[in-house]
Amino acid sequence: MLMLSKYSIGVGDRFAHQAKAQLRACMKAEEHGAEVVPVWNKSHREHTTIGSEPGSVRAAADAAVKELGWKKPYYVDADHIRLETVDGFLASSDFYTIDVADSIGKPAVADAVKAFADQHSDLVGRLTIPGIDAPFQTTRADVERIAGKYLLAVQEAGRIYRHIASAKGEGRFITEVSMDETDSPQTPPELLVILAAISDEGIPIQTIAPKFTGRFNKGVDYVGDVNQFEKEFAEDLAVIAFAVRKFGLPQNLKLSVHSGSDKFSLYAPIRRALARTGAGLHVKTAGTNWLEEVIGLAEAGGEGLALAKEIYGKALDKKDTLCAPYAAVIDIDASKLPSKEEVAGWSSEQFASALRHDQSCPAFNPSLRQLIHVGYKIAAQMGDRYLKMLETCEPTIAKNVTGNLYDRHLKPLFVQG
Repeated sequence: MLMLSKYSIGVGDRFAHQAKAQLRACMKAEEHGAEVVPVWNKSHREHTTIGSEPGSVRAAADAAVKELGWKKPYYVDADHIRLETVDGFLASSDFYTIDVADSIGKPAVADAVKAFADQHSDLVGRLTIPGIDAPFQTTRADVERIAGKYLLAVQEAGRIYRHIASAKGEGRFITEVSMDETDSPQTPPELLVILAAISDEGIPIQTIAPKFTGRFNKGVDYVGDVNQFEKEFAEDLAVIAFAVRKFGLPQNLKLSVHSGSDKFSLYAPIRRALARTGAGLHVKTAGTNWLEEVIGLAEAGGEGLALAKEIYGKALDKKDTLCAPYAAVIDIDASKLPSKEEVAGWSSEQFASALRHDQSCPAFNPSLRQLIHVGYKIAAQMGDRYLKMLETCEPTIAKNVTGNLYDRHLKPLFVQG
């Protein structure tokens, strides 16, 4: 059975040009004593927007691994996959993030809920979970209520998992289940019920992405109560460790933090929890790589800077259309977006300083960063013109991609000292 390493990083590469630069960041982490394996992820929506095929992610990852001589594991994730979209990823992916958000909250068949509660009578009563200070008191009605909210979603995850397994074979891929796109964070009893149901479905889950409190907006820092997040994160770790023993789930089951890129204020609490418990972690960074491409274009000057300005200008013109699919995970203050005319007069330094996520820099503009984050469709519509400029400006872009991934993500999370 393929077993995901203790620490892994989901790295998006929307235009399949930065795999080497991303891998260099993982190699740098290894040089400093931290083994973090890369998982290249790209969703069906991103492929559709760009006009790419899933096999392009595998080809880029394989080429980078071969050229740089990476000897550790690596994976290609079919990100946020559903039953109607999974088939296109079967040949190239060996990691599947099963997204069942649409089924959360839809009622399961009453008999299935009753059968679940009958089978798991041990979840009723006083539950003491090591690592959580106070025990929980649950009734059968509580278990049925939780199962009523999540059981249908878990059953759908089981259908998707078995479809993949029938094509690829048992044990030949990593399975993640995404439960983060729901209305509120799961309580420990809720997460325990979810994991019990996943075990009942026979899904050998290796990572789970629960919902956490606060806002996980694309490409910018966490917005919310850091102390509350730390409490929820620690409780989730405790529930997972308990569920692994109780339900016979894979020993390496770990938390996955979705939209984990640039959540700088959370990295210290996460690191403390991992050090205290010895738990593993999967973090998805996704679109931050595309932002580093644009920063690299700007820093290259000349035609690269001109293209970066053009991307911003066109994204500003199409702001509402670009933002609509991401409305739940962005907060853009339109009054903070500079005009196209203002940006047209910027130097390389001004553009890069506005876009780069350096909160100590007065020029940093989170609204501009989020707009460009969702504006990758603009670059996709440029076709070969954009791709050729990536190649022309590759040294500058690669420096930014590697530096961002290592210095701002891998180092604070995983590297000692």
